[in-house]
Amino acid sequence: MLQLPPQLSVLLAVEPVDFRKGIDTLSALCRLKLQQDPLSGSLFVFRNRSSTSLKLLVYDGTGFWLCTKRFSRGKLCWWPAAADSAVHPLAAQQLSVLLYHGHPQLARFTADWRKLA
Repeated sequence: MLQLPPQLSVLLAVEPVDFRKGIDTLSALCRLKLQQDPLSGSLFVFRNRSSTSLKLLVYDGTGFWLCTKRFSRGKLCWWPAAADSAVHPLAAQQLSVLLYHGHPQLARFTADWRKLA
């Protein structure tokens, strides 16, 4: 079971990646293409070209976790369009919606009671 605390930093890699890539190649991609530190504790989300799978990469302080979610039916209904940035930030609850094959920008959430720094 994945725990997605509200203060978790989630970053989507906008461009699709080759899913033959493993931990070392994806962490290098975080450094070089996304200009992010893979050891920061942020959760990085990648998608394949056909939008039928996601890979999640996160460093927990002792090692990397690499999780794969392959949808049994259909494709992702939402993914950010390529823009100026190679990464797109996402709230933890929005990632939860995305993992359940939903549209995170259309989901309605209550406002945060107290923002965490």
